[in-house]
Amino acid sequence: MVKEIGEDFFYNLKKAVEHAKNLINENTKLKLEIKKLKEELEARKDEITQSSHSECYKKINDLEEKNSEFNKRISELEEENKNFATKYVELESENNNLANLYVASFQLHSTLNFKEVVQIIMEIVINLIGAEVFVLYLLDEKTNELTPIATEGIEIEKTNSIKLGKGVVGRSAKTGENYFSELIPIYDEFNEDAPIACIPLKIKEHTIGVIAIYKLLMQKEQFTELDYELFTLLAGHAATAIFSSKLYTESERKLSTIQGFIELLTK
Repeated sequence: MVKEIGEDFFYNLKKAVEHAKNLINENTKLKLEIKKLKEELEARKDEITQSSHSECYKKINDLEEKNSEFNKRISELEEENKNFATKYVELESENNNLANLYVASFQLHSTLNFKEVVQIIMEIVINLIGAEVFVLYLLDEKTNELTPIATEGIEIEKTNSIKLGKGVVGRSAKTGENYFSELIPIYDEFNEDAPIACIPLKIKEHTIGVIAIYKLLMQKEQFTELDYELFTLLAGHAATAIFSSKLYTESERKLSTIQGFIELLTK
C-alpha cells in the first residue's frame, strides 16, 4: 500500500516538473518574440503605415498578455512544486518511521526471553518515540497494582507501585485509554503522578501494563500525529511480546521443577 502511494506520488511529481519546464520554455520563447517585434517596430517605424503600426502594437499587447498568463501559471506551478516537496519530506519521514516500527516489531517477537523483551521495549521508546524519562509498569492482577519493572532517566528505587485506577497512570491502566497532557511542561523533577503521556499495554481489551512518559528528549518539543499512531501499534506489540515471554518463562520454570521431581523420584 505504502509502495503504491509512493509510486503515484513520484509519478505526479515528475509530471508537474515536466509541465513546469514546458511552461518556462514557452515563456522564454514569448519573451524573445516580443523583444524581436519591438526591435522590428522601432527599426521600421518610419516605413510602416499607421495601420501596420497599430497592428504590431496589438500583437505585442496580445503576446504580453499571454506572457503574463504564463508567468501566473508558472507561479502556481512553483507553489504546487513546493507542496510536492513538503509532501515528499512527510512521506519519506513516515516511510522511515514505518520501517523502524516494522524492525522494532520484528525484534519484539524475535525472542521469548523476558529481560530481552523489556530491553527492546525500552530502546523503542527511546529511539522511536524520543522519550528521555519514562517508566514501564506491569499489572499484578493479584494485588491490582502497577509495579515498575524498568525505568529510563530515573532510578527504579525512586518509583512506587500504583493502585489500579489511582492517579493519571492508574486511571489510564483501568480505562485502557491513552493519556496525553494538553501542554508539555518544562521538566523539573520526577513526579510519578504527572506524566505527559500514558500508553496502556493491551491484549484486546485486557491491560497488562503501562508505559508512562515524563520527559521527551531535548530535540523533541511535542508529540506528532505519527507518534499517536506509533503508540497504538507499539502498545499491542509490546503487550503481546511481554505476555508471551512471561508465559514461556513460567512454563520453563514449571518444566524445570517437574523434571527435578522426576529425577528425585527415579533416584
